[in-house]
Amino acid sequence: MPKVVGIGGVFFRAADPAGLAAWYENHLGIDDLHKAVWQQEAGATIFGPFSKNTDYFGRSEQQWMINFRVDDLDGLMAKLRASGIAVETRAEWDSEVGRFARIHDPEGNPVELWEPASA
Repeated sequence: MPKVVGIGGVFFRAADPAGLAAWYENHLGIDDLHKAVWQQEAGATIFGPFSKNTDYFGRSEQQWMINFRVDDLDGLMAKLRASGIAVETRAEWDSEVGRFARIHDPEGNPVELWEPASA
């Protein structure tokens, strides 16, 4: 049976698309789509609709939140903080699936960072 085999892209509106693309490239290592197609590492991907009443994303009008799988959460958090980016962690976010942190991009979009638990 034919099926979807992965996420081909994430597209969203931005007041400053070029500036936001540069921010993601500089701070998270995600290639600017105008320069190259970002090649991500294979691994787990969660596709999870939440209740329309969730407060997990932050703002009530927020319809989506991206979650990036990372290989060294502590190292990335240190790098982000050194660049002046606020990083939030909460013990209740961590579970048997791994550790989580949250940042916001320059346009206020929440970005979740996930270091999966070791197999």
